[in-house]
Amino acid sequence: QVDLVESGGGSVQAGGSLRLSCRASREISSGYCMAWFRQPPGKEREEVAVCGCGGMTRYADSVKGRSTLSKDPTENTLYLQMDDLKREDTAVYYCAAAGRYLGDCRYDYTLWGQGTQVTVSS
Repeated sequence: QVDLVESGGGSVQAGGSLRLSCRASREISSGYCMAWFRQPPGKEREEVAVCGCGGMTRYADSVKGRSTLSKDPTENTLYLQMDDLKREDTAVYYCAAAGRYLGDCRYDYTLWGQGTQVTVSS
């Protein structure tokens, strides 16, 4: 069993930046693809930076150009750098690991963290 633990959330003013972290309790097989999702208040969970075709990261249009996913395999940690934050970025952010490829550049995310709250105020 691998646990994913997110951190780095908090309250920030619009235009600010945050770096979210997701640390795995142990090394995750290279066969897993890691990603970030979020759930805004009162809304469904949505993609932020997820696994795409050919191992590339696919960013949601709403965060494209403002967010960067990166990894530190030596620390078993995934990061999400978010810049120029907007009020609509307010959400609980989750990291997830996909252990299965479904085809058509889609993945089955089987491991999830508990989430970290990001609140952006104007």
